[in-house]
Amino acid sequence: QVQLVESGGGSVQPGGSLRLSCAASGVTYNSYCMGWFRQTPEKERERVAVFGPDGSTSYAVSVQGRFTISNDNAKNTLYLQMNSLKPEDTAMYYCALDLYCYRISTAKHWGQGTQVTVSS
Repeated sequence: QVQLVESGGGSVQPGGSLRLSCAASGVTYNSYCMGWFRQTPEKERERVAVFGPDGSTSYAVSVQGRFTISNDNAKNTLYLQMNSLKPEDTAMYYCALDLYCYRISTAKHWGQGTQVTVSS
């Protein structure tokens, strides 16, 4: 079965950077969509960035220009490079995988999450 394992979270000061990784295993689809989401106890889950099977990318307005999503097919790993971090970026970050990007927000496969805390 598909397994997604996130890593790379941690604590960082405002303006700092982190790179999240999501290692995928057990994927048998020929092509698929992957994305990064985040959630706090106070807010609903937010879609942060999506990487389509054709290499297309999309971002939430709140992270555009600061975050970059990428995918290493050889390593079956999805990345999220986060720069110029702000306290409002503090959240649990999850990666997701589904056959189609149009339903990535209700993806069939999710990781366990990695915590990102931005604080001075």
